[in-house]
Amino acid sequence: MSDVIPDDALGDRNQLVVPPSEQDHWQGSLNARVVLVEYGDYQSPECSELYTSIQTIQNQFEATSLGRGSLCFIFRHFPQAQIHPQAQKAAAATEAAAAQGQFWQMHEMLLKHQQELEDGCLVEYADNLGLDVTQFMRDIAQKVHINRINADIESGYQSGVESAPALFINGIRYTDRWTVEQIMAAIVAASK
Repeated sequence: MSDVIPDDALGDRNQLVVPPSEQDHWQGSLNARVVLVEYGDYQSPECSELYTSIQTIQNQFEATSLGRGSLCFIFRHFPQAQIHPQAQKAAAATEAAAAQGQFWQMHEMLLKHQQELEDGCLVEYADNLGLDVTQFMRDIAQKVHINRINADIESGYQSGVESAPALFINGIRYTDRWTVEQIMAAIVAASK
């Protein structure tokens, strides 16, 4: 008997397998008309660029007739440790910050300072955010949030994600160009 899983048993590899939930980190409403799910890596320059684009899109979207609360953004971890050696620790840092109510603040800080993810820098970021630095570093060192990060990675693999960033719009993998205009057009189409 073969251990190979037939392709049809895996389903559509461009579909989000694990749906958005309260377990995710999100901005907006989980019941929004359009839900973006990004699988990201804190050392990936493309992830930083995508975050900047998504911020622009969120601002533009809120200003359109589609209205406030119609867009939700979810971030899931997909550190690529084989090419980005600090990405796993950076993911742990955001989760340690999340435990103290500061996920999005740390998320933004790490994406802005991708080349500065050593322990000393993480301590500085945590201190700047007013976190309990001792607890923050203990959570990272003891890998308190590893199961959460691994669950995100596994859900990415289940949805066909092989590298970061990967973006899903209303559960469908976005495969077009990574410009604000193209992503915005896909969001507007998905909102109809």
